[in-house]
Amino acid sequence: MFCCNNLILCLLSCRIKAMAAYGQTQYSSALQPAVPYTAYTHHTQGYSMPSYSAGISSGIFQGTHAISSSTPFNPTQQEFSAYSSYSQSQYSPYYNSHHYNSPYITSSNISPASITAPLAYQHPEHPVMMPNHSPESHTDYNPPPSPPTPGKEEGIPGRRGTDSKLRGRKRVIEPAPPLDSDIERVFIWDLDETIIIFHSLLTGTFSSRFGKDSSKAVSLGLWMEEMIFNLADSRLFFNDLEECDQVHIDDVASDDNGQDLSTYNFGSDGFQSPAGAGSLCLGSGVHGGVDWMRKLAFRYRRVKEIYNTYKNNVGGLLGSPKREEWLQLRREMEVLTDLWLTQALKALALINSRPNCVNVLVTTTQLIPALSKVLLYGLGSAFPIENIYSATKTGKESCFERVSQRFGRRAVYVVIGDGAEEETVAKKKNMPFWRVSCRADLEALSHALEMDYL
Repeated sequence: MFCCNNLILCLLSCRIKAMAAYGQTQYSSALQPAVPYTAYTHHTQGYSMPSYSAGISSGIFQGTHAISSSTPFNPTQQEFSAYSSYSQSQYSPYYNSHHYNSPYITSSNISPASITAPLAYQHPEHPVMMPNHSPESHTDYNPPPSPPTPGKEEGIPGRRGTDSKLRGRKRVIEPAPPLDSDIERVFIWDLDETIIIFHSLLTGTFSSRFGKDSSKAVSLGLWMEEMIFNLADSRLFFNDLEECDQVHIDDVASDDNGQDLSTYNFGSDGFQSPAGAGSLCLGSGVHGGVDWMRKLAFRYRRVKEIYNTYKNNVGGLLGSPKREEWLQLRREMEVLTDLWLTQALKALALINSRPNCVNVLVTTTQLIPALSKVLLYGLGSAFPIENIYSATKTGKESCFERVSQRFGRRAVYVVIGDGAEEETVAKKKNMPFWRVSCRADLEALSHALEMDYL
């Protein structure tokens, strides 16, 4: 009985071992892949992947999420070498458009020479912010909903501080006028019968020369004369300064102590210039007491302030109804003179438009009436008051010399006039002279300026 049991146990043990050996063989064979494994192969232009299509059939992943039909992988779908052959340089016009911004950079395009600026990070839901744009410049800009990182929070105060400094620097500063030493060309103008028609209207010379109505010309001349001296007397202290004429507005500025004149009463300050006061006013210098000289300087300073305030708004200085009379007079004079003044203003404007050129006025009219003429004929924008000289007492040669000393010998001087005096002085000083005897001469002057002949 014992032997039988041992025999049965031996047979069972051998059977179990045989079955175990057979099961191990079947299990190991099931673990082998259907297609031998092939490792990734690296290429110069990309990567290629092995194909598993032979071992993948339809109906894999059986169950509730089973794929009933699957497209086998194709080796060409895994080949990326073709992408690197396309460069962004072929489509540079399109990469500047906002319709397409590629986030990819191929390996062939990466080189130290090609990267000239850091690339800005582009959030998938927000447009890229370029370095020269601030969020304030985009009205529809909204920050991401996620909370900022500590690094961003630390950067915000610095950025705002920088922007505030930049905003502080963006104040518009008007360019300063060039210094006298920087002027390259000076145009010295005569006033009467060159820029404006006035004296020849009173004498009848203009009407007889150009075939105009003499009575109309004299009437307009007298009307303008009345307005000139009315403005000079009522606003520019001509009653006080007629016998103390100066060549230049700043000739007595050294006697001015800078006192505030906003509440100063010129009518009761005791300044007198009687008919016999010519002994006090000799040439361009004034010989009198210190107090009297200071009061004289006050008047010239006030004249300068009025000129600079109203040189572009003469109507505001005249007031109504004088303003309407002045406008009517200007219109009638332009018709009579065939737009003489308009043509002169064109030439003056061309000179003023040049960066290093300047207009200077030298007239034989006394300084205060000359300023009144300049204002009433609308020439204030063409001639700063510092560029107006009166040659009544000293002559034009002396004025030309002062202008030459002011702007220096490096500048080129061009004289424009109608009289013999300025022509003689211009030839003596070797200055080019442009004669104006009719309106066509002003038209030719404008043309020469436009063509840069002068």
